[in-house]
Amino acid sequence: MARKSLIARQEKRVRLVKKYAKLRKELKENGDYEALQKLPKNSSPVRLNNRCMFTGRARSYYRKFGISRLVLREMALRGEIPGLKKSSW
Repeated sequence: MARKSLIARQEKRVRLVKKYAKLRKELKENGDYEALQKLPKNSSPVRLNNRCMFTGRARSYYRKFGISRLVLREMALRGEIPGLKKSSW
């Protein structure tokens, strides 16, 4: 489980990206890069991380499922993900 502060920081970034998305787009179209620099750093979508929806883990994240490999494995073993099963040979 990721630290609560990291998850909260990520949520704050998501809110800032949504808040400034329209303004950032307008400034980029107009070529006003000086005004773009004055916006908060965390309002840039590049600064967002993908995190597991259950544990908040940032590494080994599977986009297709929205979860980390550890959670994916457990859910696959329990049969909670349709069409997915753990391979063995």
